[in-house]
Amino acid sequence: MNLHRAARRDTGNVTGCDRGELECWRPTSVGDVQACVERARRESRPLYPVSTGLNWGYGSATPPQPGAVLLDLSGMNRIRNASEISTTQPVAVIEPGVTQRQLQEFLREFHPGLSFNVTGSSMDTSILGNALDRGVGYLGPRREDVFGLEIVTGLGDLLKTGFRRLGEDSPLAHTHPYGLGPMMDGLFFQGNFGIVTSACLKLLPRPARSVAVSLALRDASKLAQFLDGQALLKRLGVMSGVTHVGNQARTRASMMSGISDYLSASCGLSGAALVAEADRALATVAPYEWTSLGGVAGSPAQVKAAVAEVKRVLGGIARLTVVDDAKLAGGFRLLHPLRRIWPWARANAAAIAAIRPLHGLADGRPTDAAIANLLWRFGQSQTAARNLDDSRCGLIFINPALPMDGAAVVGVVDGMKSVAAGFGHELYVTLNIETTTSLVAVANLLFDRSDAVAVGNARACAKAVWEYLRSRGLEVYRARADMMEDIVDSRDPFWRTVWGLKSVFDPDNLIAPGRYNLADAPQTPGAAGV
Repeated sequence: MNLHRAARRDTGNVTGCDRGELECWRPTSVGDVQACVERARRESRPLYPVSTGLNWGYGSATPPQPGAVLLDLSGMNRIRNASEISTTQPVAVIEPGVTQRQLQEFLREFHPGLSFNVTGSSMDTSILGNALDRGVGYLGPRREDVFGLEIVTGLGDLLKTGFRRLGEDSPLAHTHPYGLGPMMDGLFFQGNFGIVTSACLKLLPRPARSVAVSLALRDASKLAQFLDGQALLKRLGVMSGVTHVGNQARTRASMMSGISDYLSASCGLSGAALVAEADRALATVAPYEWTSLGGVAGSPAQVKAAVAEVKRVLGGIARLTVVDDAKLAGGFRLLHPLRRIWPWARANAAAIAAIRPLHGLADGRPTDAAIANLLWRFGQSQTAARNLDDSRCGLIFINPALPMDGAAVVGVVDGMKSVAAGFGHELYVTLNIETTTSLVAVANLLFDRSDAVAVGNARACAKAVWEYLRSRGLEVYRARADMMEDIVDSRDPFWRTVWGLKSVFDPDNLIAPGRYNLADAPQTPGAAGV
């Protein structure tokens, strides 16, 4: 890499908060990263590492503090142990630039019996970047998928965690996730102590059978009971992956693009007639305010028993639908020819067309469908998903962690929606049941980023929603770049200790200043010690 070659990157993004165009260095190897750190130390210039920079709704490639050089790691895109992966050694050592698309295509060609935990974001997003920010996949928190990190510290040193410290040839390096002694991995998740240049990613065997389980809550006033039932199924291990409970606004945002595309291409509709028919189709197939979607996998007998248990626990208050690829394909073959003579068939064929790509997520098949829906909404459906930041779409996430308590969750969600409504915003909400003790709400605002007034209103709304959460003793589980100064409090012993750790790994405060850490040394005497 030529460190002296000038390159720049625009940090404009869907949140409407950016740092303009910044100098950008693009290393392609660990040695390059070390050279970048050495240069940054020499020139006293902070670095802001990004994997692919497609962290939409959280700031993308925008640093929380001014003056940083972007360190674009997308060129580090090797699967380092590609020749060693097998069904008996289901671990991939990946670099930050490895995307969901790249890994899926690799596995499909060379190891079709293996899969991985995908997210609903674009196919071109970084697996490692998402995991390090504690993103949630369709099968569980991605934090749990990753171990054995390789890190370049702010001193330019190369650090390996777990048993990778024994060397890549050790039989434990890519197999044992814990190592010996204190586990340091956690410091580099939502941390700014170093630059992660590779990590071990757990791969998954494809099950003999997998189905999607959807539950439509008939009475919205029973949402607390519905969530408590979902929690029970999670604790019993019946629904072992992440169950997504979305409100109708989320359902509409997820399906309308696919429904409209089908009605346009297969039924010849356009303009007002297309809009009206798409609305009727959605009302036919998704009439309820809250609907859940989760996956069940295993042997045919295990899947049958799990579905029976789901029906026992929640069948009394929710409509149960179980589908797999074969059922979707068969339904489409039956309904599609009837689309012009039977409105119900047309609505359901359109719904199947919209659902198909989303259904594959739980089976390890990433898709651009969610981003395509956003682009469609803003009249830019021809824009490539990876270029979302170049569109008019405005997107801001405010995602709290919540206790696994149905009544408490309903109260918080109602409060968030009320605050948003005060700014004229509808809140798009998905409640992700990701662990046996807690869940997270993925809540977002949508707005026209080409309208400065709309941008200002959305940002004010997002801050008000966050302040409401804090008033309830809650916090987001993942923060936007523009939130960092608000969430990090120099008076809090936790954040003062985090700053103290910074002095161990990055004493010059070169790596992502202000990201999940204090931007500068705290003023409190003695606070910089560990």
